[in-house]
Amino acid sequence: MTEHALEDATHEDTAGHAPFGIAKYVYVFLALCLLTTMSFWTSGYLDFLIRWPFPGDVGVSRAFMMAVSCTKAMLVILFFMHVKYEANWKYVLTIPAGIMSIFLMLMLVPDVGLRLHHASEERLLHMAVPTKITAADTSDVEPANPPPDRAPPTTTPTTAPTTPPTATPTAQ
Repeated sequence: MTEHALEDATHEDTAGHAPFGIAKYVYVFLALCLLTTMSFWTSGYLDFLIRWPFPGDVGVSRAFMMAVSCTKAMLVILFFMHVKYEANWKYVLTIPAGIMSIFLMLMLVPDVGLRLHHASEERLLHMAVPTKITAADTSDVEPANPPPDRAPPTTTPTTAPTTPPTATPTAQ
């Protein structure tokens, strides 16, 4: 065999495979482990090692967790699903699907946000009732006329229970 034929044979053996070995998978796995640890750190489960610097700010914690989750999803999609080494046709499939999903989410926002403002009595009867109502939940979104079976319970003052007088034993 000529040198050129040997070179072609080695290229055919590796055709369709990713241009790296198992080391790249190990590095991605370690990165995923580190990112998972960062998620636990945000939630407060690792306060005994390193304390999360924003314990009272829920918005920062949620934004950080979303960033970590998106990074982990990107690593899995790019390396374990081999999308990083696909041809450019992947954009033809993903960009329209992404635009459509964003469009659908934006179209549902008004429906979710205004669901109590224009609800009928029948719909209010079958709507889920929150189990715990806080001061932040009691804004102007409560129905004007709650159904009788869903009306908030009225509190009545209770008196101390009276105990019946004990009978004294009689001598026989």
